[in-house]
Amino acid sequence: MKLVTRFEAASRSTEQLHGLFREAFNAFSVAPRGSQERQDALASLENIEAELASRMLGP
Repeated sequence: MKLVTRFEAASRSTEQLHGLFREAFNAFSVAPRGSQERQDALASLENIEAELASRMLGP
C-alpha cells in the first residue's frame, strides 16, 4: 500500500478517508510482520485517524 501522508489525508473528503482507512487496515492485516508494506499501512492508519480526529474537533 502507498503511504497516505497527512497532507494527502487533509485533501480528501471524510467519506474518502473512511474508505482509505478500511484499505489501510486490510493492507496492514495481510502484510508480513516487519515489512515495509506493513509499516506504510500503519503510518497511513495513524495519519488518516489523526485527520479524522481533527475534523471531529471542528473549527
